[in-house]
Amino acid sequence: MAKVNPGEFVRQVRAETAKVVWPSRKEVIQTTILVLIMTSILALFFLGVDQVLGRAVRFLLGVGD
Repeated sequence: MAKVNPGEFVRQVRAETAKVVWPSRKEVIQTTILVLIMTSILALFFLGVDQVLGRAVRFLLGVGD
């Protein structure tokens, strides 16, 4: 890998950064809302699975009420 001086490196970084397609504010908000909804649904799902499995283990071990 060829070594470049710091000035050239900064120029290359700026050139690559200019190629990045940044999301719009609307896209960021929509994606954030979707992520929050999906993580909430998954949290509830795994809470339910944990409760069912926990009760099954307590029942099988005979330590449940």
